[in-house]
Order: sequence, then C-alpha cells, then structure tokens
Amino acid sequence: MQTFSQLGQTDQTINKSRFIARAARCENERELALFLRQFASEHQSAGHLAYAFRMKTAEGIVARFSDAGEPAGTAGKPIQQMLDGQNYVNCCVAVIRYYGGINLGTGGLVRAYGGTARQAMDQAGTIPFIEMVHLKISTSYKRVDELTREVQRLNGEVLDKQFDEAVHFLLKLPVDAARQLQAKY
Repeated sequence: MQTFSQLGQTDQTINKSRFIARAARCENERELALFLRQFASEHQSAGHLAYAFRMKTAEGIVARFSDAGEPAGTAGKPIQQMLDGQNYVNCCVAVIRYYGGINLGTGGLVRAYGGTARQAMDQAGTIPFIEMVHLKISTSYKRVDELTREVQRLNGEVLDKQFDEAVHFLLKLPVDAARQLQAKY
C-alpha cells in the first residue's frame, strides 16, 4: 500500500473545458470532507466536482467516487480505478470541470478526468503507507524525557499529555512501534 507524499495539483484545458485536479493525503473522514469542501468553495462557479477516495478504516478499505452529474462512470470512476490499481490508501483525488461549451463524449470525459487526475497524482508523489494507531501510556515523571525521545525515534507523535501523580500520554505511532513501546512501558 502507498499514499501521497504531498499535495499534487494540475490545471489543463481540453476542448475549451478547463480541468483542475488536486491529489491529497487524508488521514480520516474529517480531513477528507474538509479537503473536498475547501476545493469546492474555491471553485463555486464550476460545473462539476468529481472525486474518488480510498480510506483504511477498522472495517477495511472504504472506496467511493462521485461522477458529479457527468454521465455514469465517466468522471469519478476512472479516478477510482487509478487509486485501486496503484493500491493507494488514505488518499483523495478531486477534479473540477469548467464546461467550455463543447461536449467531449463519454470517451473524451474518461480521458480528460482520468488524465488530469493522473497528472495531479504524479505531482503528489508516493510514499509507503504506514498504518498508525493511537496509544495511551502512563509513566513516572522521571521517564518523561526518555519516553518522548523514544516516540520520536519510532516516528511517532505526542498528541496530548495529562499530569497528575503520573504523566499520561496520548501517542500516535506506527502499529509495529506501538507494540514495541507497550512492551517497554
């Protein structure tokens, strides 16, 4: 599995229609919804916002697409097929279309949406997908610095700390690193 390494964007005109695409990593459904809302709000006068996404959840991979009013299977589906074919997860690709007055036909729409999405995906680059988990760990005040360094070494993140008779951490770590850390603390 892989995901995008950065935001990818592209803009092209095909037979007077303007296609603008963005490819982004989205860690959860909230980030996905925010990404789509923001993109749509920047292009309120656009005729169509087609998109596709794949998210890894506790229930497995959730994949969805929207053709955004274009003929069925001509906009979101080609984007979804690229995400599926390359085994991307926690990713969304959205393509805005400003209609230019010339009908592209179903084949033309598939090529235009798919090609514009591919350019944005190429620009976004790829990195291996590392599944992350949240972990709660409590430790003594003496071991706070040691635990913080260990979390950084394991490519994790401290999300929250609570202090009382002990220090309670909420961490975000790769799955394998979480197992290692639990064994130590």
